[in-house]
Amino acid sequence: MISIKSKNEIEIMKKSGEILACTHNKIKEAIQPGITTIELDRIAEEFIRKNGGIPSFKGYRGYPGAIDYPASICTSVNNQVVHGIPGLEVLKDGDIISVDIGVYYNGFHSDAARTYPVGTISEKAERLISITEQSFYEGIKFAVKGNRIVDISAAVQDYVEKNGYSVVREYVGHGIGREMHEPPQIPNYRTRQRGPRLEPGMTLAVEPMVNEGSYHVRLLENMWTVVTEDGGLSAHYENTIAITDGEPIILT
Repeated sequence: MISIKSKNEIEIMKKSGEILACTHNKIKEAIQPGITTIELDRIAEEFIRKNGGIPSFKGYRGYPGAIDYPASICTSVNNQVVHGIPGLEVLKDGDIISVDIGVYYNGFHSDAARTYPVGTISEKAERLISITEQSFYEGIKFAVKGNRIVDISAAVQDYVEKNGYSVVREYVGHGIGREMHEPPQIPNYRTRQRGPRLEPGMTLAVEPMVNEGSYHVRLLENMWTVVTEDGGLSAHYENTIAITDGEPIILT
């Protein structure tokens, strides 16, 4: 069942989103050649907790047989699509890194991802990051009352494929609120199911995951990290939004 949030609940989610957005700013400042992904995780967790939040991802239950998620953020480097686990990996000049962060604050979650350059990156990597970010904005043009989920999905897919990239199929956006993952699912591509109509008070995490090559991906043995099957680069861009009587509000 899709949860419709009150104005007060959306205000709480907006505060959660503010903490999250500021955490991303801290991470962006810290990213440079030579830093490890576990250092980025420490920076994020300290900032979130100092501002009254709790990292949503830490201890999150994953696939059957997988460990509970051991870190506060996801750090996915180069050909890693999503759910990269922070560790001793040292970022190098020319890498790109997707950082996904969730914040739990006063009963509600927020969720947002960005892909950042490490040092000086190639023009093709810059373009992939740019197209991925813009595909989110193309999608939420259709995140208005009376439209359906598929209208967002189709706009993302059309923009990405028009620019020569592919959208990941196996991982999708989602509703969000008291739970990190709530109905409905929000694919980044057209599906036969058009999805529910959008109503004011719906809160959604819209998150295009875009590959420079094929959209096919595979799951690594750690049962968390997803990589491109062909080894190509991948980028990720996500915000939590609220549906209103007019334009959507970006909460993160």
